[in-house]
Amino acid sequence: MATGCPNLRQTALNSSDSHAPSAAAAETLAWVDRAVIGLNLCPFARAVRVKGQLRCVVSHATDTDTLLRTLCDEAQRLQDIDPALCDTTLLVHPQVLGDFADHNDFLDVAEAALSEMGCDGELQLASFHPDYQFEGTEPNDVTNATNRSPYPTLHLLREASIDRAVQAFPEAEAIYEVNLRTMEALGREGWQALQAACRRDAAEPASAPPPAA
Repeated sequence: MATGCPNLRQTALNSSDSHAPSAAAAETLAWVDRAVIGLNLCPFARAVRVKGQLRCVVSHATDTDTLLRTLCDEAQRLQDIDPALCDTTLLVHPQVLGDFADHNDFLDVAEAALSEMGCDGELQLASFHPDYQFEGTEPNDVTNATNRSPYPTLHLLREASIDRAVQAFPEAEAIYEVNLRTMEALGREGWQALQAACRRDAAEPASAPPPAA
């Protein structure tokens, strides 16, 4: 699910500390279903969601050092596990890096740590944030919503999976422009309604992943 892309047979809802479902995980999964998949912001996301290959972990970290350790742990886990069981990981961190500029700056630190682990060429890091803002846009520009998740989120993807997805979708470079038009057509009111629907979904009992197209 890379606009930059959960049911890892239901360890997808595990919290990194308590190993119990959380509201943050539930709302993030609702966002994946309604926004990322529902609006087709990432054409590759539906397959991993339906197959139960997307792990969603909520970190209770309140400082960047703890978050970095959790990210490295998740990266190692992803390298060690069979892609058929878990192909990609969302690391949701509601209590740290709430400021988008800080979150953006942290990416350099995170990528350096992953490189030291030997993840170059194997894993790629993407990010989402409630206040995500593309360079050259205003904060209230609705096109920023293509990368706006309910909570600050780091996304670990396998390079091999990205390569396969791009081969299967020859016009991958057009996704960004298509997504901008999608958000412009949805509008601010439409986006706010979608966010409200995600919150409602999170308050309801867990549901199955969306059906295959």
